[in-house]
Amino acid sequence: MIPHMAGALQNRRGILGSGLVAPIILTAGAMLSGCSSDEKEVGAVEDLMREHGILRRAILAFRESATALRDGRIVDPAPLAQTAQLFRKFGEDYHERKLEEAYIFPAVRKAGGPAAAMIDTLLAQHDRGRQITDYIIAVTSRGIGSGDVASLSSAFDSFELMYANHTAREDTIIFPAWKQALSAHELDEMGEKFEDIEKQEFGGDGFDDAVRRMDRIEQALGLNDLAKFSAPAPPKA
Repeated sequence: MIPHMAGALQNRRGILGSGLVAPIILTAGAMLSGCSSDEKEVGAVEDLMREHGILRRAILAFRESATALRDGRIVDPAPLAQTAQLFRKFGEDYHERKLEEAYIFPAVRKAGGPAAAMIDTLLAQHDRGRQITDYIIAVTSRGIGSGDVASLSSAFDSFELMYANHTAREDTIIFPAWKQALSAHELDEMGEKFEDIEKQEFGGDGFDDAVRRMDRIEQALGLNDLAKFSAPAPPKA
């Protein structure tokens, strides 16, 4: 039986066995999460992957801006600077340094195997990403000149390619290996620790705040309409 479900059933049996006769109804979701149906717990791995979602949205904003710059369109540097600052604080300072580099990578390295062999490359990519973020902040803070278009667009492109591959490996190899290396109890403890770190860093729910900030950035850049990114129909074979 799933541990959380067993705990929920034990709690239910304890109440029923205590002499209370009021009916107790637990939904499947509440039983699985060990909490009420109104409260959905987010596991540590799910939390890490949805944080990647925020960072991917930031990278996509860079990619679309690279296309616009190459096409000769005017791109407001302010939301790009905001995107880079969001990536710095939420992605690099919090997600990478405080979670991945402090807890996940050491555990995966210790466990060994194919995932451990990737850690040095992932760390080097973190460092390169920070260099690119520094560059983006510097250029967008002073204003994008005609001489910046080629180099800035290239930086956006290379950042996207690196990060797409980086997060794909983390989501499908590193995070599963980390989860496998921990017991269920240790994983729960890490989830609680990550929540505490998030609150210390942002004074509350950093993810929800990052979602709101990314929404505003996408709106400012004209990227908030998801339908505009739907692929056209392919030609008939």
